[in-house]
Amino acid sequence: MADMTTTQMPPILLTGMSGAGLSSASKVLEDKGYYVSQNLPPYLIAEVFKAGQENDPPVQPMAVVTDTRSRVFPGSIEETVSALEEIGVKPNILFLDARDDVLIRRFDSVRRTHPLQQGDTLKMGITRERDAMASARDAADVIIDTTSLSVHDLRRAIEASFGSMSGNQQHVTVQSFGFKHGSPRDADLIVDVRFLPNPYWVPELRGFRGTDEPVSEYVLHQDAAEPFIENFLVMLQSMLDGYRHEGKNFITVGVGCTGGHHRSVAVAEEIVRRLRERTDLDVNVLHRDIRRD
Repeated sequence: MADMTTTQMPPILLTGMSGAGLSSASKVLEDKGYYVSQNLPPYLIAEVFKAGQENDPPVQPMAVVTDTRSRVFPGSIEETVSALEEIGVKPNILFLDARDDVLIRRFDSVRRTHPLQQGDTLKMGITRERDAMASARDAADVIIDTTSLSVHDLRRAIEASFGSMSGNQQHVTVQSFGFKHGSPRDADLIVDVRFLPNPYWVPELRGFRGTDEPVSEYVLHQDAAEPFIENFLVMLQSMLDGYRHEGKNFITVGVGCTGGHHRSVAVAEEIVRRLRERTDLDVNVLHRDIRRD
C-alpha cells in the first residue's frame, strides 16, 4: 500500500459519532504528518484552514476535528463546507461511525458519560447524537465503520481511504470481509463470492490465506472466477463513470466470503491488481477479517 505523503494529501474534515474513534484517527493523521486542530466550533474551521493557506510557508496537510461537543456554537458541517469553498478549500469529509451496541460498550468500558445523555440512558444520548449527525454523515466523502476495527485496523483503513490519490483521480478501496463477522456498513457496493469453492475445506490450504499463492491459484482457477471478475469490472466501470458525474471520488467495494480469509481476499487482490493498471484511479486494498478467527 502506498504511504501517505504530505505533498499529496488533501485537507481533511474529521467528524463522527462520539466513541467511534475520533481521537485515534486524529493520532493517525498526526503520525502521517498532518497538522490537526481538535474539536473546533464549525464557524472557526474556515478561519483555521484560511490561516493555514496564508501562512508562509503554507501549512500542509491539514485536518480539523469537529464533533457533537461543538453543538453549543453556531454553524453546521454544510455551512462550513460552503464557507471553505468560498476561500478555495475543498476538504475531504471523513465520518467515523459504529453500531450503537459497540458505542455503548466503549463508553461503559471507560466509565464516561455521553455528551448528549442529559441524565437519560446512554442509549438515548447516542440516539440524539445520531439524529444530530445525520446530515454530516450524508455529506461525508468517506465513512469508516469502526465497529469491528482495532486501532491498528483503523490506521490501515484511513491509509486505504486516503492513500496517495491526486486531485484528478477517483479513489477506490476494495475491502475483503467475512459475512460471519457482519457486512461492512461503509461500503458503497458489496459482492458475495461464496459461490466459489471454499479452500477452507481443502486440508492443505486451510492454514493459508487468500494472499498466499496456493489459495490464490485455487480460487482464481475455478471455472466461475474469471467470468465473475470480468463481468464485475465491466459493471464497476459503468458505476465509476456515474459516480464521477455525480462528483463522488471515494468508492468502497466490499468483497465477502464466509470468514474473510480465503475467497474474498484472493478475489479482492485480483480486482485490485487489474484496477491498478488504470492511471485514472487510485486503488487500495484492505482485508478486514484476514486475521480474525
